Formats: sequence, structure tokens, C-alpha cells
Amino acid sequence: MTAANHPVIAPKKLIEVALPLDTINEAASREKAIRSGHPSALHHYWARRPLAAARAVIFAQVVNDPSWRWEYESPGQEPPSHLKATWAKSRRRLFGILQDLVRWESSTDAALVERARSEIRKSWRETCEANRDHPFAAELFDPDVLPALHDPFAGGGAIPLEGQRLGLEAFASDLNPVAVLINKAMLEIPQRFNRRPPVRPEVDTRALIEREWHGAQGVAEDVRYYGAWVLERARERAGLMFQAAPITAETVRVRPDLVPYVGQTLPIIAWIWANTVKSPNPAFAHVDVPLVSTYVLSAKSGKEAFLVPVVSGDQYRFEVCVGKQPTADARAGTKLGRGANFRCLVSGTPISGDYIKSEGKAGRIGSRLLAIVAEGKRGRVYLEASAADEALAGSCDPDWRPDIEIAGSTQYIGVRPYGVLTFGQLFTPRQLVALNTIADLISEAGAKVRRDAAAAGLADDDISLGAGGGGARAYSEAVTILLSFALDKLADLANKSCAWEPIAQCPRHLFGRQAIPMVWDYAEGNPLGESSGSWSVIVDGIAKAFSNAFGTDLTVPAGHAVQADAAEQLLSLNKVVSTDPPYYANVPYADLSDFFYVWARRSLRIALPELFSTIAVPKQNELVAFPHRHADGKDGAERFFLAGMTKAMQRLAESAHPAFPVTIYYAFKQAETEDEAGTASTGWETFLDAVIRAGFSITGTWPLRTENESRLRGQESNALASSIALVCRPRPAGAAVTSRRAFTRELGKILPGALDAMTRGAEGWGAPVAPVDLSQAIIGPGMEIFTKYASVLEADGQPMAVRTALSLINRFLADDDFDADTQFCLAWFEQHGWNAGTFGSANVLAQAKGTSVDGVHAAGVLRSGGGEVQLLRPAEYPEHWDPSSDSRLPVWELLHHLVRVLRAGGEFEAGVVLGAAQPKADSVRQLAYRLYTLCERAGWADDARQYNDLITSWAAIESAAQRSPVSQAQVNLFDA
Repeated sequence: MTAANHPVIAPKKLIEVALPLDTINEAASREKAIRSGHPSALHHYWARRPLAAARAVIFAQVVNDPSWRWEYESPGQEPPSHLKATWAKSRRRLFGILQDLVRWESSTDAALVERARSEIRKSWRETCEANRDHPFAAELFDPDVLPALHDPFAGGGAIPLEGQRLGLEAFASDLNPVAVLINKAMLEIPQRFNRRPPVRPEVDTRALIEREWHGAQGVAEDVRYYGAWVLERARERAGLMFQAAPITAETVRVRPDLVPYVGQTLPIIAWIWANTVKSPNPAFAHVDVPLVSTYVLSAKSGKEAFLVPVVSGDQYRFEVCVGKQPTADARAGTKLGRGANFRCLVSGTPISGDYIKSEGKAGRIGSRLLAIVAEGKRGRVYLEASAADEALAGSCDPDWRPDIEIAGSTQYIGVRPYGVLTFGQLFTPRQLVALNTIADLISEAGAKVRRDAAAAGLADDDISLGAGGGGARAYSEAVTILLSFALDKLADLANKSCAWEPIAQCPRHLFGRQAIPMVWDYAEGNPLGESSGSWSVIVDGIAKAFSNAFGTDLTVPAGHAVQADAAEQLLSLNKVVSTDPPYYANVPYADLSDFFYVWARRSLRIALPELFSTIAVPKQNELVAFPHRHADGKDGAERFFLAGMTKAMQRLAESAHPAFPVTIYYAFKQAETEDEAGTASTGWETFLDAVIRAGFSITGTWPLRTENESRLRGQESNALASSIALVCRPRPAGAAVTSRRAFTRELGKILPGALDAMTRGAEGWGAPVAPVDLSQAIIGPGMEIFTKYASVLEADGQPMAVRTALSLINRFLADDDFDADTQFCLAWFEQHGWNAGTFGSANVLAQAKGTSVDGVHAAGVLRSGGGEVQLLRPAEYPEHWDPSSDSRLPVWELLHHLVRVLRAGGEFEAGVVLGAAQPKADSVRQLAYRLYTLCERAGWADDARQYNDLITSWAAIESAAQRSPVSQAQVNLFDA
């Protein structure tokens, strides 16, 4: 007999009733722009949750809703009004704590955090008291010991970090060793060495001891010290490779701006290179010509600089022009239009992307030094490259290369089609020498830290950090982990996929998006210098971030980070579970993490052998749906994801503490798949299916703004902006089976009241739910009904699909039965009118409506691109449009074509259009009424008028439609 055989009294939590969404989303969005002192500055990771969102979700997940006693003692009964008012007042108080708690400035406010912890302890004592007679009360309900929190897909660590901040012992597990390392740094190191003075020698020891060290400030100080120690020795070993020749008088004759620097050797910031291929012109086939996306070096106002190519026969060189606006040719470089298309510098012959790929696969892509960036007295100085500079770079001979295959789809690994197949090929020889040297020195620094720590009084034991050690060995591991983070960040800024940024005048780091792209002209920064992208700047940034994020005396419980497969792990047993699993096929975490893993392994495998036992990051069991990993492609990937995610979710449903719901984040860029049932979203429905198959009942869905829409990918594409937080409870054993009719009847009983509460901000909501979030929020009570049953049966006895359930739920957002595309357009118009909105918001709304932005775009009613979505006005619809050949014709599109035709051609022409679409006539008229009312209430007079005109002309249009000849093919089309 186990605890699982005995039901517990599980109070309804705040997150299962209401949340101050607007406040949480505003704080999460604001946090994405914060870098100084933020834990994310320690190490790059993909698709991190904002700390504000994680903090709010965990707090609301463990704090009881004020209504819980009534819900338990009087299930299904309507509470009296005075009790509702009391609950609403209590929720407002809890919302007040949450609204303060989610602000970034509050993350280190000990008094505020203690208020939140006090509420958590209060709720826990209530839960323990309610379960005092449970046969396993001693095991499950100790009022003096809060349950721990576990995140089985820990990733970047936001969730366990916030659980720890809120007073819960935190367990973070992940299959990915890079994620485990990040979580060790955040959960274990600050707590283990809280208020510990630095161990560095060669300073006034008494002053160090007497100074008051807060939080992990001592560790941060040692990172600075030993980082400087590494740099000093790296310069001794490899410094000559990162110097340039002095500026000569001959150079000054053609560059008067360099007169102040004659005879000087300026500090180098970067070398700017271009990839080269053999000219495709047979007359110049022996010439390596550069592939340059732009000749602009500096676009900063008043300090413009660009390259000017000088071609003579089959020879060429580059001069630097300063103080002038770059020409159109300079801005274009040798590039021709979009994609990998260039022109030969010496002959003008076009160079196609296919030709470059063939050259790359044959190993014939080379490099040419274009210019050198140095530090002058008043900013950047741009120098012509010399043969000596290029020869110096070519003389470097690294003793080790990370010749590990770059795994992954070319959708994300953009360098593979060009013959870049190993990580070693991503770096120049000089970059490899620098990274190797620093990696070796980190290992040496670790041994020195251990000796110095023992000398400073830490126990000279052999207990590792992972085994719970707090002595000299564990401390040396802590410092070397943070130094390895600096090495990883250096690699991110010291590779051949780093472009030069002409406005900021510094190298861009590789991972501006979730990919390893091919970059044609790249910046080789000076890792041993003092400017942006150098080791010293990176180490200082990590020390500052660690000190600011963990430099307070806020006491936190223990944290633990371990490597484990989410589908096999046992850590969730009797713990609060909140997690952020992989998003179907959105981010290839393991493939991208290899970039960091190869360097972390080189510097840490002796210190942490258990974490770096494999050559690369494990990929076989990673729960993502990438077709390239499966012999049967897309179908196999989907089956793998569904089976693996179901198993992982089942583990959580069986193991999580029975008194708490499980919270699961999910987000993706919605994709469509076609089957006999029509168009549907693959990722969202597959994930929901896995959750339901695992035995969970969904008791809430919350749209959270968790992505930075201004980041590189958001600027260039329709990238993700929001995620959904699912609230789940295990479905009771012996759950009933119901019919579609009974399910629909129950939706009709529950959803209108829930919708009314959301739109009015009633019953503790604090504020009305935003229209763009309403479609997703209403899924919560709808799916709660659907998932409480073992199955909902269709008329033919088959279980209802998740897709069908979502469609039925969404119908309650309006008193109509419009198609999914029209429902999306209607909701989007109510929120934005004809103005543009962010793709992330549109993606969330489309997902909830059972369609996709791409699908609605294909219908021809909106424009989508550059991270924005905007409905087309009727005047923007195409004039030469044939409804009989339109294979995707939502009611929204037909209505606005009618508005356009009525204005341009009158009632008869509109009747011809309507006649071809007669089966949709009632829906068109109903939508026109809806839009007229909406526009009138919003004060959009011109828009209201166009719908009013259509309605007043409706009888004449219908009369014309009846006289208009319509082919049977058209009738069949619109009936479909």
C-alpha cells in the first residue's frame, strides 16, 4: 500500500482560479530588456522563461485560493454573495503581493520575498491541517517542512531558481549537460558559499576577512582575480599572435587621419575577414575572390568608414575611406540581391549559392583579410590589411581542434551546406590557439584555486560540488565553472559566424538567434585585448552578473542540479513540479549546445567527469520532433515526440505531490498539417494530446508574454512571443465517460459564466482579460471539463479528438459558428482594428482558434512579416478575384470582397459574388452585423458605415444573387 492509494485533500490553488495577467506580462516583457545583473548574463541558453513569469506561476501554484474550503466542502453549490466578496478581497490582497513580487527590482527585496514565503507557509499549514488524518501524513504533510520543487526540463534554470527564491528546496534536472552546468552555477554555488570571503592570495588577508561579504560576492571577486591570472598567462603564451605592425609614415601619406599614430602599435580590436571562393570565370579561375555582404566598417554618424576595392587585372586590394558617406556599392559589397548570391570582384561574373556550396563541399572556401580595427585616442581606427598581418594569422598552428560533427537540420545549422561539418571548422587557427590556451589555463587555475582555498581555511577534502561539498575542491569547481562560462561566451564571440556590427563597431556574437548561420564576412575579435568581446571584458561581466544576481543575504534553501532523462527520472516524487519542456520542433537544444559543450568539456572534464562523460551532448532521447533524426521523417518525429512526452508527463502525473497542481509551459511557432479533416496545428495539439494521455486533467491555461520580440529573430521573422502555462491535476481513477452531446451541454452551462467573469474582470480577476488572451484563457475551463472525463465519445463511439474539443470550446467566445480563420480575424480586429500587431500575439490567438497565422495569410486576408501581422482593408483585396477558384475562402474574406465590390460596382456586381457563394450568405450577413456593432461601439465611424451600407443593401444584393447564374461546381465548392 502506498500514498497513491489514498486520496488527499488538495486545496484549489490561486493559479486554478485567477491571475493578474496584465501585471505579470508587463513585468516579463520588461525583464527581457534587462541584462545587467541578470542571471541570464552568466551563460547563453535558448528560450528562457522570464524570472517574473516563473516566480508568479510558482507562487500562485502553491498558494491556496480563498475559495478552496467551500469548493471542497460544498462542491457544485453556488456560494452566497457575501462569501464571493470575501474571496475577491482576499484575492486582491494576494494579487498585491504578486504585483510587487514580479517586478525585477523586487527580486532581491528580502522583506517582500518574506511576505510571499509567509503566504506559502500559511497555505501549506492549511493543507497539512486538512490532511492531518491521512495515513501518510508524516511523509506527505509535515507542516514544518515545505515540499521541494522539481523541474525535469530545467534548461536555463529560471523555474528552479525562482522556486528556491520563494523558499522551496529546488531540484533541477535535464538531459543536456550544458543546462545542468548552468543550473549548478545558479542553484548550488551561491547557496553553498553564501557570505564566503574570497580565497585569492597576494592581498591583505585581514582586510578580506574583516570586510562584510554579502551573498556570493566573494565567489565573484575570485572569478575576477583568477580570470585576470588566466589572461596574464595567456598573453605570455600567445600574445604575439594578436599584435599588429606599427603605423608607418608611408601609410600616413595616403591616410592623413593616421598622423597622430605614426610609429605606434595600436591595440587591436578585431580583424575583418571575408570568405573566398575560386572565381567561376574560367579566365580568373586561379583567383580567390571575396564574398562580402557589405564594405561598410562604421555607420556611426560622423565616423563613417568603408572599404574601397582596388582591382588591377587578377589582383585586388582594399583601401579604407573615412569621413565620407558610403556609396551604394560600398553598402552592397560583392553581394547580389538576397541569399548566397555574389559577383566576382575581378570579372563581375555572378556567383550563385549552388556554386558556393559546391566549393565549400570540395574544401575550397578560403579567407581574405579585409581590414583591421584598432583602438585610437578618440574611438575606432580602421587600418588597411597587410600581407604581414595575414601571414601572422596563417602561421598559427593549434594543437587541438574540436573536430566533433555539427549535428542538426540545415534549417538551424546554416553552415552545413557549405562544407562546414565540424565545430573545428567554425574557428580560425588563431581563434583556436586562443581558446585552447585559455581552456588549459582554466584547468590550471582550478588547481591553484584549490590550493589557495585550503590555505584560506576551507577544508582540504575531496568532496565535489555535486556531492554536496563545501570545501576546497568544491570551491575550486565553483570558480572554474564560472570561468568556463567565460570561455563559452568567448567562443560565442570568437568564431567565423560572427559578423561585424558597423553601428556599434564591434563583433556580433554567434547566437543572436537559435541557429548557426553562414556568415560571409566575419570579425575576428582580439580575445587578449581590452575591448568588447575580449576575455577581460567577458570575465568582468560574468563576475558582475553573479555578484549582482546573488550578492544579497537573502537566505535560500538548498539547490541541486543533476543530469537525468525526464521520461526516466525519479526526482519528482512528492515534489511541486513546474516545468518548461521542449517545444516540438522549435529549438534544437542539443545540436546547438554542442557548440558550448566541446569547450566546457575541454576545461571541466577532469573536475566534473560525470557530467562530461560523452563526446557530445546526448541527443537520442531528447524530446524534440526533428524529422532528420528519424528514418521515417516527419511521421516518425511526431510519433517519437508524442510517445516520449506522454511518458514524461505520465511520470509527473504519478510522482508529483498530490496536494499541488503541475504547471507546464508550452510555446511554439504554430505550423499546419493537412489531413482529411482539414488544417490543424501539429505542435500544440500533439502536446495537449500527450498531457491528456498521461492522465492529466487541465484546470487552467494562462497566456504569458515570455519572449523578447525585439531580439534578432523577432526582428527578422515571425518569431515566438508568448507561451502558455498549463495547470494540470492527475485525472481521478475511474473517471467517467461522457458523450459529445453531454460535453457540449456542460460547456454551455459553465463557459458563459467563466467568459463573463474574464471579460468583466470579476471574481478576483482584478482586470478584464485582454481580448488577445481571452481565446487562450477560455480553454482553461473548457479543457477542465473535457479532461475530467476518461473519454468524450463521438456519435460513432470514437473518442473525441483534442482538435474537436478546442473547436467546440472556442465557439463559446461568440454566438456564431464561423470558420476558424474568420474567428481569428474577428478577434484580431476587435483588438487591433486595421493596425498592425505583433506576430507573437497573433500566433497565440490563431492557435486558440484552431488555425495558424500562415494559414490565414494564405487565405489572403492579412499581411505577415517582420514580426508583425495586419489585416487587409477591403480596398487592398485583389480586384481580379474569382471566388470559384479560391480554395480557402473564410467568411471574413467573402464579406470584405463584397464590401469592396459594392463600393466599386454596385449591388448587382455584389450579387454576382454572393450568388457564387450562396451557402455562406447567412454567415456573411451575421458577420456584417457583428462588425457594425463592434465598430459603432468603438467609435470607428467610417468602418461602421461600410458594414451598414452592406446590410442596408442586403435585400437588393440577395435579389441580384438569385438572378445570377451559378455553376454546380461553384455550389459544390461553397458547400464544402
